Amino acid sequence: MFFSIIIPLYNRPQEIKELLESLTLQTYKQFEVLVIEDGSVMDAAEIVRGFATTLDVTYYVKPNEGQGFTRNYGFERARGDYFIIFDSDCLIPADYLEIVNNSLNLSWLDMYGGPDAAHPSFTPIQKAISYSMTSPFTTGGIRGSKKNMGGQFHPRSFNMGVSRKVWETVGGFIITRSGEDIEYSIRVHAAGFKIGLIPEAGVYHKRRTNFMQFYKQAHFFGRARINIYKFFPRQLKAVHFFPALFTLWLIFTLVANVFGWRLADLCNFLLAVYILLIFFHAWWKNKSAKIAFLSIATAFIQLTAYGLGFMQDLARRIILKQF
Repeated sequence: MFFSIIIPLYNRPQEIKELLESLTLQTYKQFEVLVIEDGSVMDAAEIVRGFATTLDVTYYVKPNEGQGFTRNYGFERARGDYFIIFDSDCLIPADYLEIVNNSLNLSWLDMYGGPDAAHPSFTPIQKAISYSMTSPFTTGGIRGSKKNMGGQFHPRSFNMGVSRKVWETVGGFIITRSGEDIEYSIRVHAAGFKIGLIPEAGVYHKRRTNFMQFYKQAHFFGRARINIYKFFPRQLKAVHFFPALFTLWLIFTLVANVFGWRLADLCNFLLAVYILLIFFHAWWKNKSAKIAFLSIATAFIQLTAYGLGFMQDLARRIILKQF
């Protein structure tokens, strides 16, 4: 099988260098790489050119449209039997393509997703962010897992593969940001294609490098869930309200303490238990007290940012019907 690896890029030349370096180490060699510069100010032309002798790589430049339509641009130009999408802030293990090829030959999937994890070289904050994005105490542990409290399994675009037949039948992304990968996988499901997780096909995902950037990303994710609801109302599940309810509970706890309400002691107790659960679980997962402390912060940032973004667009787009 010949794979086409499609990587949208926007103002991240150093990230693409590290990603391409990891692709040169692949044990499975039947693949091409398409790097699509999406209207960047800081382009990566020189960096990509440096891999011309070690990778079958093509570099494209186009006006800024967002990652969804940029992936479509890659689909239109890809030569592969199967398209693989990575975010530019990923590092790919050397046996990734070999694992995917063997898995598809053993049990075919028209579309697949894979998990993500923190690389040993990542900073403590990056490892804490990775923990909070995959923790059972924040996301329920459903990312990179076959279980999905939200219903069908929806591959995420930082690590996603689609067959050429899917592209030719369903087409590409119809929204370019804000939940575009989930919207796409819902349409692929509806078209009758087989979608699943390849749990061994993991990538190392850097994500955002500081608390403020992570807050903005999680806030955007919360808003994206409402965007998906506008296309597919039935895809809004009870689990998607949890960060918003958590945020409201935190606000209530703060108010209860300020005014000395009787429920303040119970709220404080529950909050302490939750913090301790995160701390000790993160410590066990990462073998680091420092990362465990940081994980408390990233977990609260993730839940409150997502919750506020979710409530913002729920009120604006659903209740007030503004666009």
